[in-house]
Amino acid sequence: MVFCNHSIPAIQINTPFNLALDFEVAALHKRILAYLADIVVLVIYSWGMKKFLDEVLQIEYNRYGIDILLVSIPMLLYALVCEISMHGQSVGKKLLGIRVMSLEGGQPTVSQYLLRWATRFFEWPLVFGFVFPNFWIIFQLFFVGFLGVFVVIIIAVSKANQRLGDLGAGTVVVDTRIKTYLHETVFLDISHKDYNVQFPEVMKLTDRDINTIKSI
Repeated sequence: MVFCNHSIPAIQINTPFNLALDFEVAALHKRILAYLADIVVLVIYSWGMKKFLDEVLQIEYNRYGIDILLVSIPMLLYALVCEISMHGQSVGKKLLGIRVMSLEGGQPTVSQYLLRWATRFFEWPLVFGFVFPNFWIIFQLFFVGFLGVFVVIIIAVSKANQRLGDLGAGTVVVDTRIKTYLHETVFLDISHKDYNVQFPEVMKLTDRDINTIKSI
């Protein structure tokens, strides 16, 4: 059992082993900060790739096709590829200590990741805006910003801080940084001075082994 901070929503996940585990749902501000961190990564990638194409390869003629292939498509697939390859995390999620988890327990399936990614369609015009910087800029900002507000509202009002993609895919974003205190661990204060250890073989276990047993 994972000990949760009661001020933050928690969700109980029943694993295939019939074990009910409690996880802290990722706080809204952490999800927003993780999203902004991922945007920074994408901007740096876009800027670096454009500098590479301009100054190293010196490609000027018919750039749009190359930009779409080397800039937009990698940016478009960034969230999907990261979450599949990094076990439910992107760079931003890893920095903030949050990850995507299936409501059935464990890592989501590829189809669940695909469904989560497909519901991010409102972000895609902004991705292609890095290739067409003067192409409907006002529309892009309005479209992404307007729908982004609805995404934040849905996350804020849903019971487990889920957006539409999570609700449809059966996933949830949880906090991986467990906050525990000494009284919640296996280290207990024995008040009886004449206490005798009944199973001295336990000394063969490491602290990590004992905490793993207690968590299960």
